[in-house]
Amino acid sequence: MPQVKSGKARRGKDGKLLVPDQESWAINIEAKRQESIGLARAIGIEIVDARIVTLPRLNPSELFGSGKVIEIAGQIAAQDIDLVMVDHQLSPIQQRNLEKSWKVKVLDRTGLILEIFGDRAQTREGRLQVELAHLNYQKSRLVRSWTHLERQRGGAGFMGGPGETQIESDRRQIQDRIIAIEKRLAKVVKTRELHRQGRGKVPYPVVAFVGYTNAGKSTLFNKVSGADVFAQDLLFATLDPTMREIELPSGAKIILSDTVGFISELPTMLVAAFRATLEEVLSADLIIHVRDIASPNSEEQCKDVEKVLAELGVKVGELQHDMLEVWNKADLLSAEERQHLQILEEGNENALMVSSLSGEGVEELLAKIDEVLSSAHSVLNVSISPRDGRLLSWLYEHGLVLGRTDQDDGTMLFETRLSAKDKALLERQLHGTQSAIVG
Repeated sequence: MPQVKSGKARRGKDGKLLVPDQESWAINIEAKRQESIGLARAIGIEIVDARIVTLPRLNPSELFGSGKVIEIAGQIAAQDIDLVMVDHQLSPIQQRNLEKSWKVKVLDRTGLILEIFGDRAQTREGRLQVELAHLNYQKSRLVRSWTHLERQRGGAGFMGGPGETQIESDRRQIQDRIIAIEKRLAKVVKTRELHRQGRGKVPYPVVAFVGYTNAGKSTLFNKVSGADVFAQDLLFATLDPTMREIELPSGAKIILSDTVGFISELPTMLVAAFRATLEEVLSADLIIHVRDIASPNSEEQCKDVEKVLAELGVKVGELQHDMLEVWNKADLLSAEERQHLQILEEGNENALMVSSLSGEGVEELLAKIDEVLSSAHSVLNVSISPRDGRLLSWLYEHGLVLGRTDQDDGTMLFETRLSAKDKALLERQLHGTQSAIVG
């Protein structure tokens, strides 16, 4: 993987001199190297060599300097390598030039992630989303690699002028396919929206798991819900979202949602393609951010997740109690690291240390979810006049009706559980009617 490194000191916003931390830089780069290896292994690629290439600057034509290109070409020929993965975003020109120089297939980070997603997608929606992202990626990669891509003759007979080039033809065919997939996806999105509305009529709060890929989300999801979602020490082990109904310690029921894992430099086209799937996060009553707290890159991974959430429209800083941080893989921590994190945990009411493997902290997590959701909802007694049938329908649609008593005068007394937002809506709906919140 290439890495541009500058050893020069610089000044921060406060004017203080900032000197590069060589040790932390090395740890961070090694973690990135291991992530690159994990990405390649995720689709069964056999790793012959994985190296870090430090570049004084980026070469616009081949990314690497000419000497490094020749050096790698020698290794490719000597070891009979037929695929080179560059953990960096390559321009179409850079990819074409490297393939010419090395005479092998070259895959950049975006292309590899697309391959993984294509391999993991199981549902019809997932496969369509991956194909859409792949086509958008291919469309940008149409560069003239072969001399036979001449213009096709247009018109009839010998008088026809030059027609479209092969590249233009390929681009048109890809664009036609993109339009067809977008139409099919629009129908699938409508179906998903209907399903979401259906769940809204059974007003169980939705709790969504998000996190960096391989943070242990699916393992924790299985531990909490008793499900059997595929979970393995593998980047992007699961792709399609899974939802399960579970019961909290108080007896209240919730819908638990496991979503696709995030990663640094997640291709923009994938974020756009999977927006419909990730809308489950936007509509969630509570977001659980699962972090691999044992990873040396945990803080950077946290920022990457927050960045993707921001792209989806989730503003982390404004969520307050609507997001919990779960510090997973506590079983991998040393005694000193655990002690340090326990001190931090005590000072953060929205953080909880767990181990999805051993089950440590899972009961506390369920209790915390119960507490957060209970504080966000209130139980009300609502008296509805028989004249206000519209309110009766609204109450069943938006609230969880816990009990109903019919009075002799036809008035109905409901015990219902409502979110703070729906409570405010109800108060506005009651204005000017003979119905009211009582008690």
